[in-house]
Amino acid sequence: MTAPDRGFEPATGDGPEEPAGPSGRPAAELRAAELRTAHEGLLQIRRLVNGPAGVSVPAPWELRQLPRAVALALEAAGITPSAVGTDGRRTRTGYRVAAGTDPGRAEVTWQGPPGGGAAGEEQEGLAACAAVLEGLGWVCLVYRGPRGRRFLEVEPPR
Repeated sequence: MTAPDRGFEPATGDGPEEPAGPSGRPAAELRAAELRTAHEGLLQIRRLVNGPAGVSVPAPWELRQLPRAVALALEAAGITPSAVGTDGRRTRTGYRVAAGTDPGRAEVTWQGPPGGGAAGEEQEGLAACAAVLEGLGWVCLVYRGPRGRRFLEVEPPR
C-alpha cells in the first residue's frame, strides 16, 4: 500500500541528489517547475490568509508543517540541500531540515560527506539560510550542538 500523494515534497537534505523524473523530461527541469509552483502557491496562501501582514509572516499551514515549509523556502531560494546516497551516507553538502526538539520548531543543520568540509562551511551556509527564512518572517536562532557544530532553530514570530 502506498502513502497518499502529498503533492510536491521539498528537499529536506535527507533525500537523493537527483529525484527521478518521468521519461522524456529532465528531472531537474520538472523539479524546478514544481518548486516554482509550490513556492508561488505558498506566497499566495500567505496573501489570502494573513490579512494586512500578507507574505511577511508564515501562514497557519506553515506552522502545522514547519519543517516542510522551511525546506520549501530554502530550496526555492536556491540554497543547496544535502543529499544521501542509497547506502545512507551523505553525498552532497548543504542544508538539512528536521523537526526541532520542541514542538513548533524546526532545526536546520549544514551537513555533508565525511571529510567534505561541511563543518568549515556551516557558518556561511547557515547564515544564508537564516537570511532567507528571516526575510519570510521566521525567527532564527543559532546554537552550538554536539562537537561545537552550529545549527539554526527556526520558529514562528511571537
